[in-house]
Amino acid sequence: QVQLAESGGGLVHTGESLKLSCAASGTTIGITTMAWYRQTPGTQRELVASITGGGRTNYAEAVKGRFTISRDNAKNAVYLQMGSLKPEDTAVYYCKADRPLGMQTYYFWGQGTQVTVTT
Repeated sequence: QVQLAESGGGLVHTGESLKLSCAASGTTIGITTMAWYRQTPGTQRELVASITGGGRTNYAEAVKGRFTISRDNAKNAVYLQMGSLKPEDTAVYYCKADRPLGMQTYYFWGQGTQVTVTT
């Protein structure tokens, strides 16, 4: 099992920055892609950004140029630096880790951290 713990959420104003952190613990060997998702009430969870073990990144169009995902493999951590925040970025942000095992891939989620952007 992999446990993920997010931190860094909070209340900010439009245009400000915030950095989210996610620390993985437990059976972390074999974790490949890590990612950040977000969800607002009544909507599906959506991908914000992902990063492979080799550092390849992928971003949702809505956050390109404003958010940066990074990871520290030695610390089993992934980060999301969010800049130029907008009210529409308000959501619960979740960390996700993929761990392939044989023919299957297991997906692990954190509990989420609230980000609120006010005007």
